[in-house]
Amino acid sequence: MIRIAAVGDIHMGPESQGVLRPAFETLPECADLLLLAGDLTRHGTPEEMRVVAREVQDLAVPVVAVLGNHDHHDDRPDEVSAILRDAGTQVLEGQGTVVESGGARIGVAGTKGFGGGFVGRCAGEFGEPVMKEFVRYSRRSADGLRAALERLGEEGCDARIALTHYSPVADTLAGEPLEIYPFLGSYLLAEAIDTAGADLAVHGHAHAGTEHGMTSGGVRVRNVAQPVIGRAFHVYHLPVREPAATMAAARQAG
Repeated sequence: MIRIAAVGDIHMGPESQGVLRPAFETLPECADLLLLAGDLTRHGTPEEMRVVAREVQDLAVPVVAVLGNHDHHDDRPDEVSAILRDAGTQVLEGQGTVVESGGARIGVAGTKGFGGGFVGRCAGEFGEPVMKEFVRYSRRSADGLRAALERLGEEGCDARIALTHYSPVADTLAGEPLEIYPFLGSYLLAEAIDTAGADLAVHGHAHAGTEHGMTSGGVRVRNVAQPVIGRAFHVYHLPVREPAATMAAARQAG
């Protein structure tokens, strides 16, 4: 069984130092890796991200993260990403990574994602240039996620996880005002997940949302924003499945 610890929207500042570290130090007892689903800081400053970096540095499990909209606020995403990477965290934006734990290969594809809304009530690539760019940005994020998941599938991972900040489905937004749904996620992310395939999708951003959801293709979606899960992290379990290449070889041998 693969054990995935995840949390988002921890919104750390200078006075937050040490708040999560005691819980994170228990991770080897219950999880194979930690996923951080964005909004790790309040305003995206290097000072705030250094607080986050000290919370996760030298943990006994791998840490994989995406940034959130708060982490972009100070307009220094490359700088704050570098601070996390220097602390040993893998920060993804349209990329994937493979974590090996207990003999299992766990593939994580990540992107911040963006808004736009959901099928039937979504923004279209039409009209003013700024509206077109809004939708194109969402589409580029989704395309990067899809491509990263597909590459992980080719690498024969035992499980694949989509890690985003914005939500791929409306299910996990239940509890938020309907008027702000278009700013909380995009159906394009769910399309990417269903097209490429994944075993689990994890996101944050929706503080008043709901933990459990599912894409139309049947992929489990979990909103791990800390105000939703109400703890330092939540652990999800995935069965180890045989990689496609291994199953194909077994069929040929049989």
